[in-house]
Amino acid sequence: MDKAKRAAVIAGNWKMNKTQAEAKTLIEGLIPAVKDADCTVIICTPFTDLALAVEMTKGTNIHVGAQNCHFKESGAYTGEIAANMLTEIGVEYVILGHSERRQYFAETDETVNLRAKAALAAGLKPIVCVGETLDEREAGQMETVIVRQTEGALKDFTAEELSRTIIAYEPVWAIGTGKTATAEQANEVCALIRATVAKLFSQQAADALTIQYGGSMNPKNCDELVAQYDVDGGLIGGAALKPDDFAAIVKAASK
Repeated sequence: MDKAKRAAVIAGNWKMNKTQAEAKTLIEGLIPAVKDADCTVIICTPFTDLALAVEMTKGTNIHVGAQNCHFKESGAYTGEIAANMLTEIGVEYVILGHSERRQYFAETDETVNLRAKAALAAGLKPIVCVGETLDEREAGQMETVIVRQTEGALKDFTAEELSRTIIAYEPVWAIGTGKTATAEQANEVCALIRATVAKLFSQQAADALTIQYGGSMNPKNCDELVAQYDVDGGLIGGAALKPDDFAAIVKAASK
């Protein structure tokens, strides 16, 4: 990380976990565990926990994010949530384009871009995910996939919109598998994302962009990962559900 140029951010993606009662217990454990963080701390909860999370984290250093939003403000989109519905209850961030959304719910580069633009228009800060599958990596297509997803996600962005955006590199083959990209692999791809952004905008804009690594980051590997120059924190899955583990990762990013 280079904190002189950009913010270090640790965001916990709770995925489809935690009832309100369970969320209350987890947040009660997280608040004291991360209170001394020298990085931005975010928890991205299921929709049903968002209002509770916003209320419980008032006056703390924990920010709240959602895990998705739609690209329309309203309409016949059963089961979807509009970006302005999130900002209305105090949500600040939203994860978009996660590989699980792409895999199970037919998200595309185009819809990720539309959702990101809608999120920004509503005042949310999007955490846009990109990442290759194992087949794509083994076929030598990693660079092509990462560049395509990055360019697609940021299509028609202004420099100002980019400044309110985070990109998370999540190799699909390392999500929920226990496998982790090596620190060198993670840095290589984060650097590729930064170089792609530099071509689209400017080197200055790219240098200021926070690029996280997501993919089984945990207390054992976090120090090595966040020590990489182009890795500016993490989008954390399983470890985000354990206060001590999450706090250890936050501590690593606070150095």
